[in-house]
Amino acid sequence: MASRPTISKAVIPAAGLGTRFLPATKATPKEMLPVVDKPAIQYVVEEAVSAGLDDVLMITGRNKRPLEDHFDRNYELESALQKKGDASRLAKVQESSDLATMHYVRQGDPRGLGHAVLCAAPHVGHEPFAVLLGDDLIDPRDPLLQRMIEVQEQHGGSVIALMEVAPEQIHLYGCAAVEATAEGDVVRISGLVEKPDPADAPSNYAIIGRYVLDPQIFGVLRETEPGRGGEIQLTDALQQLATDEKLGGPVHGVVFRGRRYDTGDRGDYLRAIVRLACEREDLGPEFRTWLRGYVGQELTEG
Repeated sequence: MASRPTISKAVIPAAGLGTRFLPATKATPKEMLPVVDKPAIQYVVEEAVSAGLDDVLMITGRNKRPLEDHFDRNYELESALQKKGDASRLAKVQESSDLATMHYVRQGDPRGLGHAVLCAAPHVGHEPFAVLLGDDLIDPRDPLLQRMIEVQEQHGGSVIALMEVAPEQIHLYGCAAVEATAEGDVVRISGLVEKPDPADAPSNYAIIGRYVLDPQIFGVLRETEPGRGGEIQLTDALQQLATDEKLGGPVHGVVFRGRRYDTGDRGDYLRAIVRLACEREDLGPEFRTWLRGYVGQELTEG
């Protein structure tokens, strides 16, 4: 039996307008908003690299040039820090440009996540690949992507990250109909639906922003009609794969029970910053002390 191709490429769609964060995102890409002291997009690239994916394609759009600049060298800044002898900040500046081999392609016509993934076809070719969405930050202590790659290498086809949510929250996510397997954290996916009404949802397993996809997905996406919101939905293409394995193998899900930071809306973004700051060795002790005092004072005065 021929061995399956080793996964080495990651695709990060980053062409959205970030309208929920206006006016901050009028001139600054949402992906560049800082989470403590790094832009959100850097956490995502670091996750891909930690899983062994050092070939990263970013799907961008208009006004996204700062993303390219962030992962490029800044010789003037590096020279200034070098002259000051500021080795610590110099290392932080160089870190982002040394992370991975970065590539960029523009999604000229923003027609949904499925269309963004389809833009990666010429770069990916005939290899399985990972897709990481920037709104979901996965704690590096909980290696979700590595586990998904293991499952894909074992079973072939495609693998989706799933998370159990409260039934009343399922309408905010894509949702999977699942069948148990012999592995406690792995399920077989028999169907998918995008943002269902809670009464119609097949489960409370929500799709979160990590995928490991068989390249056959590109052929399916080319034939997928616009769905919810008039956009080409990746969920719709995966639904076809799940119901007809001849198109591109089975679809499995890895159920994630680790630490996830959602930066998709303003409230969750603020909570993500607080949680990550509290866990930092350099910031956490002092910040937690201040936070306890602040919360205690608010409760007393409230």
